[in-house]
Amino acid sequence: MRMTVLVAVAAFSVSATTARAQAIDDAQIAAIVVTANQVDIDAGKLASSTSTNPEVKKFGQQMVTDHTGVNKSATDLVTKLKITPQPNATSDSLKDGGEKNAAALKALKGAAFDKAYVDHEVAYHQQVLDALDQTLIPNAKNDELKALLVKVRPAFVAHLEHAKQIQSKLGL
Repeated sequence: MRMTVLVAVAAFSVSATTARAQAIDDAQIAAIVVTANQVDIDAGKLASSTSTNPEVKKFGQQMVTDHTGVNKSATDLVTKLKITPQPNATSDSLKDGGEKNAAALKALKGAAFDKAYVDHEVAYHQQVLDALDQTLIPNAKNDELKALLVKVRPAFVAHLEHAKQIQSKLGL
C-alpha cells in the first residue's frame, strides 16, 4: 500500500515539475486546483465512512468540509472571471492518482486503512504545498486567482501539520 501512495504522490510531483517547466496558464491552474481538492474530498469521504478511529474519521470529515469550501471559492472565482478550467497533464495525473489511492484504500480495513490514509494525507499535502509554492502561485496571471491560492495556502499547511500529528499519535 505504501508503494501505491508513493506512486500517486510521485506522479503528482512529476506532473507539477512538468507544469512548472511548461509555464501553465490560469485555466490549467483552475483545473489543477479543483482536481486536487476533489481528490482530497473523495479520500476524506472514504476515511470518514471507513475508519474506526475517531480521530481519523474526524480528520477525514474535516478534509471534506475544508476542501469543499476551497472548491466552492475556486469555482465561484473562475465563473466570475469567465475562466474555463482546462484539463492538463497535472490535473489528469492528480485524478488518476486519486482514483488509484481510493482503490487501494478500499481494500484496507482497521489500522492498515488508517496508516495508508494518514500516510497519503501527509505526502499529498506536502506535494500540494510544493506545487502551490513552485508552480501554481508563481504562474497565476490573474491577481484574484493568485490571491485565492495565497489565501488557501495556510489551510494546506494546517492540514499537513494535523495529519503529521495523527501519524505520530497513531505510531504510524
